[in-house]
Amino acid sequence: MSNVAIKEFNVECQERVKAYPNSELGYAAQQFMAASTLPKYSYNFSWLGRPIIQYPQDMVAMQELIWSVKPDLIIETGIARGGSLILSASMLALLDYADAVESGQPLDPKASRRRVLGVDIDIRSHNRTAIETHPMAHKIDMIQGSSIAPEIIAQVHEYVEGYERILVCLDSNHTHDHVLTELEAYAPLTSKGSYCVVFDTIIEDLPADMFPDRSWGPGDNPKTAVWEYLKTHSEFEINKQIDNKLLISVAPDGYLKRVR
Repeated sequence: MSNVAIKEFNVECQERVKAYPNSELGYAAQQFMAASTLPKYSYNFSWLGRPIIQYPQDMVAMQELIWSVKPDLIIETGIARGGSLILSASMLALLDYADAVESGQPLDPKASRRRVLGVDIDIRSHNRTAIETHPMAHKIDMIQGSSIAPEIIAQVHEYVEGYERILVCLDSNHTHDHVLTELEAYAPLTSKGSYCVVFDTIIEDLPADMFPDRSWGPGDNPKTAVWEYLKTHSEFEINKQIDNKLLISVAPDGYLKRVR
């Protein structure tokens, strides 16, 4: 396919995507999100053998972002069973492979500086063992502690020194105050042209009685934190095109692109 044909194809995709939110397809997607949350639909998937607890659409979106941005560091708050760390690490490994193919040089998996840094308040021993024994482990580092604790924030800021292209993913505690503090701490580390992705913003769009045992809900969740953060941080913009394309996503208004 020629460059002209590729551009025409991309334009066609963009035009289709614009029409989705207010269409029958958009309505069906909203109904699916509401119906699939309590049955834990997102718990059914894995990435290279580790449970990832994400919707497939968001997995594909992360693949597209990582391939486009080509980060040398991905920071993730919230580890759970480690599937997201493995996804990020595997994408960085593919970037290394592509670099080797393009340069004609042998691939040395352990020579690359590309890394994933995961932060979680409780990295359970069986999950840590599974992550540390995974083939992608050589690209992963982990810090145990609250992502909003000053000493943990300081460790992350020290870790990022020397990295040029950084992508950030926030997926830990889902209360407004916690996510807003994470945004203040980690979003500034995002490189220009890269993304800070805030997961589970969908909470704002779900019924208030859906999670009665949780400390978060409509009015107090990652999306309200995003809205608050963007009031004073115009260097970030919500990439609505991603929302409109995915339709089924736990992160509407959560794909934040750093534009300056």
